[in-house]
Amino acid sequence: MKRVFFTDRDLGKRFPEILRAAGLAVERHADHFAADSSDETWLEAVGRRGWIAITHDGRIRYKPNELAAVMQHRVALLVVIGKAPYPQLAHAFAATRERILAFLDRHEPPFIAKVYRPPAGETAIDSDAPGSVVLWHR
Repeated sequence: MKRVFFTDRDLGKRFPEILRAAGLAVERHADHFAADSSDETWLEAVGRRGWIAITHDGRIRYKPNELAAVMQHRVALLVVIGKAPYPQLAHAFAATRERILAFLDRHEPPFIAKVYRPPAGETAIDSDAPGSVVLWHR
C-alpha cells in the first residue's frame, strides 16, 4: 500500500514540493480545502482517506476539539518540530523518511508523533543525516 502524506496549510507550498521531489506521495491542504476550513474538517477527511497528516502546529495536542478529531477519525498525525525555514524542515523530513516509514509500520492510528531534525553536529558531518520520530500521544 502506497502511503499518502497530507500537508497542513501551515506548511505552505515548498514543503510538499520538496517531499514530492523526494519520492513521497503528497496531498496539499490547499488542493482539497478552503483556507479557512477548520482543522476538524481536514482531520476527518484525512482519517477517512487513511492519509498521514503532517503539521507544524505543535499546539494541536492541547486543543481538545482537535485532539478529539485526531482520535475519533483515527488520524496518523506527524508534527514537524523545529524553528527553521520550511524548506529546511522539509529536507530534514525527507532525510528521515525511512525512520518515519518504519515508525508507521509499527504504530496503528490514531496517534500524534513528533518528527525531529537531526542534531546540528550530525548534519555538519552528513547533510542527509536522518532525524528521529517519537510517539507523543496515543
